[in-house]
Amino acid sequence: MAQVSIRLNGYSYTVGCQDGEERHLMAMAAQVERRIDRVRALGAPGGEARMLVLAALLMADEIHDLAEARLPSSAMEKIAAAEQIVRERDGERTQLLDLAERAESIAAALEAF
Repeated sequence: MAQVSIRLNGYSYTVGCQDGEERHLMAMAAQVERRIDRVRALGAPGGEARMLVLAALLMADEIHDLAEARLPSSAMEKIAAAEQIVRERDGERTQLLDLAERAESIAAALEAF
C-alpha cells in the first residue's frame, strides 16, 4: 500500500492508496483543491472544516448534475414512479400494522370474556 502526501486548503494530509494509484489520488486532491479555491473566491467565511464541507457540496452538486444529464428522461420517470410505489407501500404497511394491532386487541378482549 502506497502513502501519498496531499495538500488541501493549506494543510498536508498523508493518505493511503493502492500501489500505482498515487497519481490518481493526487489528481483527485487537485480537484478538491480547485473547489476550495472556488469557495474561497466566493468569499465564504469559515475555517478549514467549513471550507471542506462547502467544497464537498460543490462536488456533490456537480455529480448530481452529471447523473441527471446522463439519465434519459424515461429513466427519471421510472425512478419517480418507483419512489411513488415505495411511498404507497409504506402507507399500506402502516395500515396493515394498525389492523394487526386492532385484531390483537380484539382477540385479547375476547379471551378475557
